[in-house]
Amino acid sequence: MIIHHFLRSLTLVPFLAAREVVGSPNNAKQIAVIGAGAAGSSAAYHLQRFANESDIAINVTVFERTDRIGGRTLTVNVYDDPIEPIELGASIFVDVNYILSNATRDFKLTVVDPGAEEGGLLGIWDGDSFVYTQDSNSWDWVNLVRLFWKYGTVPYYTQKLVQGTVATFLKLYEEPFFPFRSLSTRAFQLDLVKITGMTGRQFLAANNLDGPFAHDIVQASTRVNYASNLEFIHGLGAMVAMAPEGAKAIEGGNWQIFANMVKASGADVYLNSAVTGISLNANQKYKIKTAQESGDGESREHPVAFDDVIIAAPFQFANISTDENLIQHPIDTIPYAILHVTLFASPYKFSPAFFKMPPASDVPVSVLTTLGTDEEAQPGKSGAGKVGFYSATLQRIVMNPRTRTPEYVYKIFSPEAVTPDFLSELLGVDIPMSFTQDDHDDENSAADDSTIKPVSWFHAAVFHPYPQKYPRVTFQDPILGDGLYYTSGIESFISTMETSALMGMNVARLIIDDYAGVTHVEDEELVSMPSVPKYIDEEQDVLAQQQQKTAEHYGRPVEDTNEL
Repeated sequence: MIIHHFLRSLTLVPFLAAREVVGSPNNAKQIAVIGAGAAGSSAAYHLQRFANESDIAINVTVFERTDRIGGRTLTVNVYDDPIEPIELGASIFVDVNYILSNATRDFKLTVVDPGAEEGGLLGIWDGDSFVYTQDSNSWDWVNLVRLFWKYGTVPYYTQKLVQGTVATFLKLYEEPFFPFRSLSTRAFQLDLVKITGMTGRQFLAANNLDGPFAHDIVQASTRVNYASNLEFIHGLGAMVAMAPEGAKAIEGGNWQIFANMVKASGADVYLNSAVTGISLNANQKYKIKTAQESGDGESREHPVAFDDVIIAAPFQFANISTDENLIQHPIDTIPYAILHVTLFASPYKFSPAFFKMPPASDVPVSVLTTLGTDEEAQPGKSGAGKVGFYSATLQRIVMNPRTRTPEYVYKIFSPEAVTPDFLSELLGVDIPMSFTQDDHDDENSAADDSTIKPVSWFHAAVFHPYPQKYPRVTFQDPILGDGLYYTSGIESFISTMETSALMGMNVARLIIDDYAGVTHVEDEELVSMPSVPKYIDEEQDVLAQQQQKTAEHYGRPVEDTNEL
């Protein structure tokens, strides 16, 4: 994001090459993975890798309710042209995303810099003025001077706080913290509950880093990444939102990482197959019922019984029925954000008048937002404040195939659907109510084809992309019962493509180690290793005080602050 240029990268950890399976296929363990997003694809991939390394024969079956692999990573084609794909879902990953970066290397996928295609002015707008601007074409040191001139040394110490927090989180990839049966236990052992148990605002204030930089830069990052203001996201989420060093994407779409993972796993894949039920048979094997999304809607039992099942999708949206007491550790129902994503192409740049600037002003082509100085932070869709949206950014310049003129492709993140009136003000030109019409179905004359339209291409979607990361100190653990696993609990902790892939890898390791009879250091034997930077306030009562403040802010008793 804005401070990309001075965040430092960490060295990647390479994977070991997998060995050939020598176990008997007749005795192969049967494993079902429900969902082919980042977590499910990673689980399938790592199940096969770990099984190969341990000479254990397995068969993996992946059920995916949609017609594609990748979950919330997906692309759409500008002007319906397959040579112009653009990310609609998860757009970038970063250097410290070890699993995604290594998979990219192993699958020989082409990496692109998502910020290199189009330069221009970047800005953070609070509804009244741009509180910070930066020219992406300037040398990094020039932008650094601007940051430090405006905010003093706070950017430097915020960067150190981010680095220390991320370094602590990365211990989850290593023994003795990996693999983990309890995410709550690991968060406690790593002292990360001191960060997740308070809001981003409180965490920064506890480190004397609250102020204009937090309000302008950090909050703009939490809004564009998690649709949340600093008062309504926990400290860990705020730190992750500020860790964009080495941002990259896959040419043609990030979904290719997960498609390649599933292909490499050798799994049997059933697309358009919604899992509707999970039960146990007389042999204590799992039976799964599915319904074809394009079929008659009737559920049918899959012919294979499974030793283990991984639910790799948010359970509250999955509509899966289960036998009574099958799920021994109930799954939390948690609030998810609702995010509208709007892509459109237009020959017009953003209007200076919309941003209260004089005519002919140089308007930023990529706009992040924060609250006005007179606004009180709110949760949910009210959190956008008077600006009404979280970001409006130029994605690329493309050639309109009808007019043969260059146009700008924009992406808007907002809590509600974008309207013609909003776009009319943003672009400074009248947008007709029919601007969402699919112009590619128009069979009019060539003269009409050449007509310049204010919006020539449009695609909108609404997602539940991530949980609302309210402060909490316990998290959904991955083991729901004997042979039954769940990956989405990590999303309240950190929600990224990488962390979902991490939980998929973690569950795969637990399953294969169970087959192989491998034991790990017991949780109670692990010594807590506080790794959070030393300039975090270490007084014994800090966490209790911050939880009390958070509880009072939300108007709830302090004993309920494990999930506010």
